[in-house]
Amino acid sequence: MRIARVLSLAALLIAAIPGAANAGSSSQFAELSGNPDLRSASAIVLDSSGNVIFGKDVDTVRSIASITKLMTAMVVLDAGLDLGEKLTIANADRDLVRMTGSRLAVGATLTRRELLMLALMASENRAATALGRTYPGGMEVFVAQMNRKAKELGMGSSRFSDPAGLRTENLSTASDLAKMIAAAETYPLITRATTTLKQEVHPYTKQGPLTYANTNRLLKNADWDIELSKTGYIHEAGRCLVMRANIKGEEVSIVLLNSFGKLTPFGDSNRLRKWMLASS
Repeated sequence: MRIARVLSLAALLIAAIPGAANAGSSSQFAELSGNPDLRSASAIVLDSSGNVIFGKDVDTVRSIASITKLMTAMVVLDAGLDLGEKLTIANADRDLVRMTGSRLAVGATLTRRELLMLALMASENRAATALGRTYPGGMEVFVAQMNRKAKELGMGSSRFSDPAGLRTENLSTASDLAKMIAAAETYPLITRATTTLKQEVHPYTKQGPLTYANTNRLLKNADWDIELSKTGYIHEAGRCLVMRANIKGEEVSIVLLNSFGKLTPFGDSNRLRKWMLASS
């Protein structure tokens, strides 16, 4: 069973490499005309066979902000840690890089599964940091494992510096992130978490629940059938969005990096979809 899973993952990773897919692909998006006129600085779109539908500065290394959290989740899940174990937010989980706030105060307690959910769907920074801090061996070992995993996936231009994506030094390219999407899609918890619209948690014993919402507004758009997604933003990275979506019955991977303007990645996604449907 494990061998079959490894072979399946290998096939997905090979398919995600531009130019590695079968040239005889029968994708309906194989020969699109025109240009979707995207605002994102880097972008790549792959069809279900891994062929490049559209590419723009696909090998430019850029800061990727919270897209990092997909790698964080894979490393946690690969370790086979107890997802039901309760973890408590500590002073060390506070963001001293960007000084961002959080509704998870020091002392808040949630299960590892709940922290994964919040890190992925709501991009909760303290949740992601706590996952790295509580990894066997601590944060240094966790970050090393993130980079080891990237190497295993063939992400040769990528480097990870922290589990939340707060540091500028979390770097990748659009083509590398296509490989990460292919890998992340093989984890059911990641696909479920990144497409969950809302999640209610109870981190405090004497207070009511907290409700978190997904950062990808396209999940509420009936025109979209999204199977995996993650947003990201810090000033140096701009607005970022990665997705695996079903368009006209075919799965496609979308990576958009360094968009200017809060809504630009969503606008670019809609421009891409409209272009693909009009040209196919």
